[in-house]
Amino acid sequence: MNESKKAGRPLAWLALFTTAGTLVCCALPILLVTLGLGSAVAALTSSLPFLITLSQHKIWVFILSGLLLASGWWVSMRNRQCPADPALAEACEQASRWNRRILWMATTIWSIGFLAAYVALPLTRWLEG
Repeated sequence: MNESKKAGRPLAWLALFTTAGTLVCCALPILLVTLGLGSAVAALTSSLPFLITLSQHKIWVFILSGLLLASGWWVSMRNRQCPADPALAEACEQASRWNRRILWMATTIWSIGFLAAYVALPLTRWLEG
């Protein structure tokens, strides 16, 4: 596996975990409240108080996770060459596939969190207006 593939893997995992943080801080509470489960949100925030801090600084959470996600995609797509040796080429291709899967999953999670945190409420108010 070449150096760019090795560099891309930690970025992909880091992007996945930071985007999962955006989902937990912003999208999950909004979804639970929408479904009438406000007491579940109260229980979550009392047992996991860091969620309050994350939601207070959600713009920074989204910016950081978005930058990590973009850098993960950049490293992943920058150099897609694999070695000529068949065994190494197969390992390289498998790592690339997993890297792209993780990045797609992280991108999906980030998009859901972004929509829930910044688009859902204005859209609801606009539709009611």
